[in-house]
Amino acid sequence: MNENRDSGRASDVMSQNYALVQGGITVGEALQIMRERNVYCLIVDKRTPDDEYGIVLARDIARHVLAKGRAPDRCNVYEIMSKPVISVRPEMHIRYCARLFHKFGISTAPVIDASDEIKGLVAYDELVVKGLAKDV
Repeated sequence: MNENRDSGRASDVMSQNYALVQGGITVGEALQIMRERNVYCLIVDKRTPDDEYGIVLARDIARHVLAKGRAPDRCNVYEIMSKPVISVRPEMHIRYCARLFHKFGISTAPVIDASDEIKGLVAYDELVVKGLAKDV
């Protein structure tokens, strides 16, 4: 068995290609941030320390705004985000990341450490592309 499959952790395959936004911004503003930063995913920041993070993917905007004929400048990110977000720890084995994604039907999860700090994102496609989820 490939050594990477035995020792791969979320921190080994995570990307730092995301943006952190407030839930009160409009979807139009979110789209502008996505274009400027060349990201497909926005992490929605907590309102308070006791709150949870949220997440919005480009496909959420397509499904919940564009496909329904809603004006992006007339709806806010908090209206379409998923919250609480399903996250993984940096030390989580990629095999378990892939199983978690499959079980909950998600494609992307933030990597959040024990101090509740976002370290990056793990995307299911990257697990597959890198051949790390083959035996899941």
